[in-house]
Amino acid sequence: MLRRRVLSAGVLASVVIVVFLAGQPWLSLGVAGLALIGGREASRLVAAAGLPVERIVGLGVPPLAVLGLGLAHHQVGSAFGAVALVVLLAAVLAFRRPVARDGFLAWVGTSFAPLYVALLAFLPGILAVAPVVPAGAPLGGLLDAGRTWLLILVLTVWSYDTAAFVTGRTLGRRPFLSHISPQKTWAGVVGGLVAAMAVAGALAWGAGQHLVVGLLLGSLIAAAAQAGDVAESLLKRAAGAKDSGALIPGHGGILDRIDSFLFAAPAMYVALTWLPPPGVGAAP
Repeated sequence: MLRRRVLSAGVLASVVIVVFLAGQPWLSLGVAGLALIGGREASRLVAAAGLPVERIVGLGVPPLAVLGLGLAHHQVGSAFGAVALVVLLAAVLAFRRPVARDGFLAWVGTSFAPLYVALLAFLPGILAVAPVVPAGAPLGGLLDAGRTWLLILVLTVWSYDTAAFVTGRTLGRRPFLSHISPQKTWAGVVGGLVAAMAVAGALAWGAGQHLVVGLLLGSLIAAAAQAGDVAESLLKRAAGAKDSGALIPGHGGILDRIDSFLFAAPAMYVALTWLPPPGVGAAP
């Protein structure tokens, strides 16, 4: 099992590297592909938890949201408009149910499942709000600003997940939210937090920001990534499922691999809109 996990992780990492190097539009298209598969898995889990999901909405909205937010000029307004349209469409489709309670549950399920996975749209959204990376910064000139900050997010989330897994396995004693995910421990949470702060701090400094900014960003990403992981565990437990799917050998489904990013990406997006201009208070 461990060998299969390592091999699968290596293949996934290779794909991510290729997409990063290719840049747009391949980056948005790649994330849209993940959103399509994730939408299918989320719809199935939500339905198993007792909330019917209209298939066309559950499959179609997540990839369209990714492509739309990646290309939209007024991104925040476009995002709010998309949410409103999904809720409206889900309600109209629910009107067909002959029993009012069933219609209400279908309205909730058809709204939640696609919007949950559509949070991936904030990944390409980061490309548009990323602050400039000064040419003199250690990471300046390696990639454009958008991909640099997106890479910072990816590496920080990966470092959190990896350190939380290793620390929890070796030092874990006290359980963390055991009623949702029995294997998580406080040691894993702390270990992941330390790793995320270290990675984000170093990389944000390399992108021209003050070290303190990077440490704060790392703590925010760690908290969001952990919340995303627990949220998916809550959905799976409600659905009575161990994994979201069986697409990735040794890892489960796509949602099992991107759950942390579903919350970490919007957190990063908001944080980047608040970062000071490059060079303001930057570390020497």
